[in-house]
Amino acid sequence: MPDQFLFAIEVMINGLMAGVLYALVALGFVLIFKSSGIFNYAQGVFALFAALTLVGLQEGQIPFSHLINAIFGTHIHHFGWHIHSVIAIAMTVAVMVLLAILVERYILRHLVNQPDIILFMATIGLAYFMEGFGDLMWGSEIKTLDIGLPQGGSFWIEENTAWLGGENFYGFFIDRLDIVAAIVAAILVLALTLFSQYTKQGRALRAVADDHQAALSVGISLRYIWVLVWAIAGIVALVAGIMWGSKSGVQFSLSLIALKALPVLMLGGFTSIPGAIVGGLIIGVGEKLFEFTIGAPFLGGATENWFAYVLALLFLVFRPQGLFGDKIIERV
Repeated sequence: MPDQFLFAIEVMINGLMAGVLYALVALGFVLIFKSSGIFNYAQGVFALFAALTLVGLQEGQIPFSHLINAIFGTHIHHFGWHIHSVIAIAMTVAVMVLLAILVERYILRHLVNQPDIILFMATIGLAYFMEGFGDLMWGSEIKTLDIGLPQGGSFWIEENTAWLGGENFYGFFIDRLDIVAAIVAAILVLALTLFSQYTKQGRALRAVADDHQAALSVGISLRYIWVLVWAIAGIVALVAGIMWGSKSGVQFSLSLIALKALPVLMLGGFTSIPGAIVGGLIIGVGEKLFEFTIGAPFLGGATENWFAYVLALLFLVFRPQGLFGDKIIERV
C-alpha cells in the first residue's frame, strides 16, 4: 500500500483514540443533563479536582499544607508515606461521592424547579469555587499521575504492521494509554446504557429530567436521584482525570477539557450516552484528518484548535438536537 495512505490510516486511528478521551468528559455532562436538565459547566473542574485528589492521596500530601504553612510558619508538606494506587482510587471515589452529597445539600436542594439558566449559573459558580478550592487544598504545581497504566507506543503493533508499507513506513504508532482509555470508555458506555435503560433508578433519572414536580408527585426522591447521578458523574470525571492526567500531567489547564466536550455533545446529543462516544469519535477523527489533509499542507496547521467548533456550529444550524439527541416538540 502507498505510504501516504497508511499514514492517513494511522492519523485516523489516533483520531479515534483522541475522540475516546473527549467522550469520557462528555459522558459526565450527558449523565447530569439526562437526570436534571442541567448543563454542568463544572464537569471539567470535577475531572481536575478528582485527579488532584488522587495524586495528593497517592503521594501522602497534607491537604491545605500551603495554607497551614502560611498561617503557622511551618514547613510541612507530606505525611511521609505513599498509598497504593488502588486504595487511593477507592478513597478518591469516596471523596467524589461526598462532593455529590454536598452539591445536592447546599446547591441543588434550593434550586428545585428553578429556570434552567439559574441552574446553569449555579454550576459556573461551583466550577470556579472547586478550582480555587483544589488549588488551596493540593497546590497549583504540575503533578505527575502514575497508577501503573502503560505509556508510549505499542511496539507489538508497530512490528506487526511495518510490512504493510515501504521503506519510509515503520508501522502504526498507537499509544498504549489510548488503547486502555478506549477499552475503559467502552465498558463505561455499556454499563451506563444498561443502567439508564433497564434499572428503576435509570428510569427515575429520565422522569426527574422531564419534570421535577411531577417526579416528586409520584414518589421519586429528587434528593436521592441527584446525589446518585452527581456521584456517578464524579466517578466518570475521575476516570477522565486519570486518563488525561496520565497523558499530559495533572495541571489546572485540565479543567479546559470541558470546552472540548462541547462540540462532542452538540454532535452526539445532550441526552444520549452512546451519542457522547460517537460524537467524540467523529470529532477526534475529523480534526486529525482535516489537519493531515488540509490544515498542515494548505492552511499552515493548528486547525485542530477550531475544527471541532466549526463542525458543531454546522450541526446547530441543521440538526440542533445532535445525531442521537431527543427532538423536543412543544405543543401550544
